[in-house]
Amino acid sequence: MSTESQEGSSDLEQRVVNFLRRNFPQIQMHGGSAAVQDLDEEAGEVTIMLGGACSGCGISPMTVQAIKSRMTKEIPEINTVHANTGMEGGGMGGMEESSSPGDSRGGSLDSDDDEGPSAPF
Repeated sequence: MSTESQEGSSDLEQRVVNFLRRNFPQIQMHGGSAAVQDLDEEAGEVTIMLGGACSGCGISPMTVQAIKSRMTKEIPEINTVHANTGMEGGGMGGMEESSSPGDSRGGSLDSDDDEGPSAPF
């Protein structure tokens, strides 16, 4: 997981990196990586890149959903999370997904009804 402190990184970016490290240590333990690819503080949008063993992993869609759901709840400045597993082509495409509260494709992330399959962590 890309967690080294970078000069010039914002407080919000550090909070996102710390969120990933704290909430998803399984990514690194299983040979994967997670890094902030892009952060638009004004729009409240972040793009997370999952790599290493995450690319092509069968549970990466659940990991992506868990990251999106938790991050928008725990970091109020983040409204939208985009995630890319680096899988080019194939069944899930590039897993370039985005979601935000009230997203018409997946319903509201704030809804307690059904957030989809639960990740095993």
